[in-house]
Amino acid sequence: MKKALLAAALMSAGVVAHAQSSVTLYGRLDAGIEYMSGVPSGANVNGAATQSNSRWKAESGDWGTSLWGLKGVEDIGGGNKVLFQLEGSFNTMTGAGPGGGGLFNRWATVGLANDQYGTFTMGRMLFISNGVWDFDPFGQSNWSSASLVRGRNWPQSSNNFAYQSPKIAGFDFYGQYALSNATNWNGNGTTAQGREAGAQITYTNSLFQIRGMYDEIRNPANGNLYGPQVGTINTGNAGGGVFSASREYSAMFNIFLGQFKIQGAYQAVRSAGATGVLPGQPTTLDHEWGGVTWQATPAAALIAAVYHVNGNNGAGNATIYTVGGSYNLSKRTLLDLQVASVRNSSNANFGLNANNPGLSAATDNPLPGRAQTGVYAGIQHSF
Repeated sequence: MKKALLAAALMSAGVVAHAQSSVTLYGRLDAGIEYMSGVPSGANVNGAATQSNSRWKAESGDWGTSLWGLKGVEDIGGGNKVLFQLEGSFNTMTGAGPGGGGLFNRWATVGLANDQYGTFTMGRMLFISNGVWDFDPFGQSNWSSASLVRGRNWPQSSNNFAYQSPKIAGFDFYGQYALSNATNWNGNGTTAQGREAGAQITYTNSLFQIRGMYDEIRNPANGNLYGPQVGTINTGNAGGGVFSASREYSAMFNIFLGQFKIQGAYQAVRSAGATGVLPGQPTTLDHEWGGVTWQATPAAALIAAVYHVNGNNGAGNATIYTVGGSYNLSKRTLLDLQVASVRNSSNANFGLNANNPGLSAATDNPLPGRAQTGVYAGIQHSF
């Protein structure tokens, strides 16, 4: 009889434990058609483009990255939970998955959470600089806050340790620290990633939200705060420079006014340890944007925004003017539209896409001093 009772108790415990665990499959598919002018073509002996054309293209991920993932949580008692997240991107138009980042190139984390003390995770994750997403009128769509800093705002980060605090009196803190895994703490060319780190503090109430953020990405080759350079602006593909390794200081705000949300940000991107900097390659960037979203109906939103960057060392400046919006067909499906134009100063070749500074036909950057215009229309479904 005692054995039967014990067996029943163990079975009940197993059922309770199972009920306190959950695994969720989720994803997003984004696809559409894109028109873009000022796309480089032709090439000189150095591989640099010599002319430009317009292009129609079937595109995936312009409004938001196509992705799929798994996340789970297990309640282990005492207010503690074990959690994990696995997430990878893909191209909806071709079905192709991520490249060098692996199957789960965006997230591969495991950690512990407590409502009172916060959440600690380890693994691969979106780098903290992606924290501009909450303050970007176009939510880091393909033509927005990452474009004029050539992708500096949206990288992933491996070997990372992250902490998210609970919210206290409207404030919360988030921090990351990623190891280089090299014998030199900052990186020495033996590993694919230099040391990376960052922290942000956010205050939120019903009327507004503000965030201050600092982050740094080290050059994996030598641990410096300036990326490698290959070529120059006018001779084929150029290297990453300040766009791939630097410090970034950000101040951002959201203002909530009924149907309207006003958003803006300023970012100072600064490098250190740069030597032999090539003409036209900046060592500092000043990047700012502002915009407004009008939630005209529960289903329809209209958005307008302006993004601007200014670089030193003859890199010039550029401004993106963009309007667009979305219409929700259902809770999980929306139609989206964006029209954008980038205007460059005489030495600049910033494009709508977040490409490196090169001028080969492999990039979508316009010729120096030229403008570029794009239109994107698509559909997005989340599950």
